[in-house]
Amino acid sequence: MTTQTGTGKYEQLLLRCAKLDPVATAVAHPCEASALAGAMDAAAQGLIVPILVGPAAKIRDVAAAAGIDLGATRIVDAVHSQAAATTAVGLIRAGEADLLMKGSLHTDELLAAVIARETGLRTGRRLSHVFIMDVPTYHKVLVVTDAAINIAPTLEDKADIVQNAIDLCRSLGLSRPKVAILAAVETVTSKMPATLDAAALCKMAERGQITSGMLDGPLAFDNAISREAARTKGITSEVAGDPDVLLAPDLEAGNILAKLLTFLANADSAGLVLGARVPIVLTSRADSVRSRIASCAVAVLAAHARRRDGGVAAV
Repeated sequence: MTTQTGTGKYEQLLLRCAKLDPVATAVAHPCEASALAGAMDAAAQGLIVPILVGPAAKIRDVAAAAGIDLGATRIVDAVHSQAAATTAVGLIRAGEADLLMKGSLHTDELLAAVIARETGLRTGRRLSHVFIMDVPTYHKVLVVTDAAINIAPTLEDKADIVQNAIDLCRSLGLSRPKVAILAAVETVTSKMPATLDAAALCKMAERGQITSGMLDGPLAFDNAISREAARTKGITSEVAGDPDVLLAPDLEAGNILAKLLTFLANADSAGLVLGARVPIVLTSRADSVRSRIASCAVAVLAAHARRRDGGVAAV
């Protein structure tokens, strides 16, 4: 079945990148055609300057077989995927690159190098994943978090996940992103811990423990995404019907939500890991070229925002 995706929202992100300098990007183990093409396509768009990290001979063989012109692209030799991850992280720590991009290695291998206590890219924040989604039936870019890293986040974990998403949205140009905290119902009940977390997160935002965002929750999905549904239930909220961020109660709910939007609503999704010293572009082999480019565009905007803020934002 052929599906039509894309509503122009990603293209607006690319326009925002047009006046920015490309960002040096360490690409860990791009030893498969789609992974290598993703990096080189982003370079051709003027988004990144890739540094390819992995077995040099294999990278050149993959490029030759796939007809990918590497030109003068720098290649840093690393014998295998684990070494490529460690070396790519080392390039970030040495100041030679400002973005990290996953190639064809397993996500766990890359993140193991990122969270290494002495040699990684840890900050005081917890790592979290965001899908930046272009949903044809929604009026703006929608961030869904966390659907890939934190399996059963605690309240404190969720506070970091929310703050990471808010900081990302601000780097995309939003002054005060709206965050809908999802649960099964809109009432707070001790029988559903997600509703208690949602209420606590809103209070944390009021007290300045979470900053620069407008939070509301718990909200059931219909109330979060539809102002009319919220109004029908008597919910008065500036977030309802207009959220920039959907915070899922756990990984399973977030993952199911993101995939439902992709496969039932023809949404495109770009993926990033936040909370490290630099944004991490996390694409998969199943991603379209459009999604790969969008992931890089969002990461470039976040990297420039980080530079502008003096490296404070944990994106």
